Amino acid sequence: MSSDYPLLPDRHPQGDFFVCDIFDAAPKADIGAMEHPIFSLSTKPDTRPRKYEHNGISIEVKPSSDGLATVHDRDVLIYCISQLIKGMNEGREPQQIVRFQASDLLKATNRMITGRGYDLLKAAMERLAGTRISTNITTGGQEVFETFGLIERARIVRETRDGRMQEVEIKLSDWVFNAIRAHEVLTLSREYFRLRKPLERRIYELARKHCGRQKEWRVSLELLQKKCGSGSSMREFRRLVTTIADEDEKYGHMPDYEIRFEVEKDVLVVRSRGTVGPEVSEIATVVIPPLDADVYAMAREAAPGWDVRMIEHEWRSWTTEAPKNPEMAFLGFCRKWFERRGRP
Repeated sequence: MSSDYPLLPDRHPQGDFFVCDIFDAAPKADIGAMEHPIFSLSTKPDTRPRKYEHNGISIEVKPSSDGLATVHDRDVLIYCISQLIKGMNEGREPQQIVRFQASDLLKATNRMITGRGYDLLKAAMERLAGTRISTNITTGGQEVFETFGLIERARIVRETRDGRMQEVEIKLSDWVFNAIRAHEVLTLSREYFRLRKPLERRIYELARKHCGRQKEWRVSLELLQKKCGSGSSMREFRRLVTTIADEDEKYGHMPDYEIRFEVEKDVLVVRSRGTVGPEVSEIATVVIPPLDADVYAMAREAAPGWDVRMIEHEWRSWTTEAPKNPEMAFLGFCRKWFERRGRP
């Protein structure tokens, strides 16, 4: 492959048997952060506070001494969101504290699993915890003006003798967690993690949010710069966008969308490649096969006193994605049903 090819190498191909399970959770990102310029595009410490206002939305982002959280730091949040959404689709209640193997995150997000990769992950968590956001963005149906970190805290639970982290524990902010519980997320292409440039990733996120499965989305360069949160001059920003569009025309490397720039109109044109499927929430009917007859006795133990056939009907209408193990998902639903309602 040419050395000037714009995508990063696929460091952990899915063909590797030992990492298949890691990729079961499709990458998911919260819509609020896809829509608004929360993350820095800089690859160097960005200590510039920023303020963004658009269509009634107000955002102030304040960095810590380590700088603002970057677009690449966002990989940590995407991984956590993906794992929780996968669990919800399998009938598990989401938890605000997420624990995972550091190596799993690095592999799933196409990062290096060297000592350098672990150091970068630790720095990313520090910036995510240190960046403070004040906003009135609505998540989970609530509009509350508040100030918060992108993550409340991060903790390395176990570390190897040579200093590499093994288990990591992250507590998500209420804002991010509310978005997860409300399924206010969109699926990203796995190729997102192979995009080298922060601006490429940001343009892809905006395309995913605004173009979706439509044929085309157009945005003026001025509004695009605002939505990207770029601190570059308009001239430099135009050059950067033009370079990305030219590379995409040559290599077709941008996931899901064709990116072109109309110089005479100063407009970015995004066209769907037809590879984006419907989100789970857009699927009208989920087909779940009949349950094993033995599961109903266990369901009665999980929800004593209740009509388990009625609970099954509620579970089938509630489920937004066919679980891999329907019996276990149904039993989990029964337990939560009983915990919340008690005996009838």
